[in-house]
Amino acid sequence: MTETGPVRAAGELGALAWRTSTPSDGSGNGSCVEVAPLGDGRVAVRHSHHKDGAAIVYSADEWAAFMAGAKSGEFDF
Repeated sequence: MTETGPVRAAGELGALAWRTSTPSDGSGNGSCVEVAPLGDGRVAVRHSHHKDGAAIVYSADEWAAFMAGAKSGEFDF
């Protein structure tokens, strides 16, 4: 995989262990997020309805900052 930026075609990332976000499971609202570890600390994120579409790849530090913010309620509306 050539490093050209954080957005990739999900199919370009190879076989990954994608996990669906718990709030997205069975909600029926069409907003399903999947994440997969890349093995080097980075994490890929994609829309489950577009499995071969775009995936955003976050560094380990970016993912840790996002998770800390999510856990603290930073993104609650």
